[in-house]
Amino acid sequence: MQFPLSFWDISLWLAITSIILLATSELTSPYYGQTNLIIDKRKLRTAALILSTLFMLTVLIRIYEITIP
Repeated sequence: MQFPLSFWDISLWLAITSIILLATSELTSPYYGQTNLIIDKRKLRTAALILSTLFMLTVLIRIYEITIP
């Protein structure tokens, strides 16, 4: 049975999700006046950084696949 998502799809999903989470964590900072939100900003930023690290890992894997036959 083949997995319905390709490596490219997972990489794209990780990129889009991490960009959205990083933008959200920046917009919820106290500099913009959004101090009464119930979202834990530290957890949001941590999740965004983990997803962006996973995205960079998928990029490195793809570069390795291209350069090393």
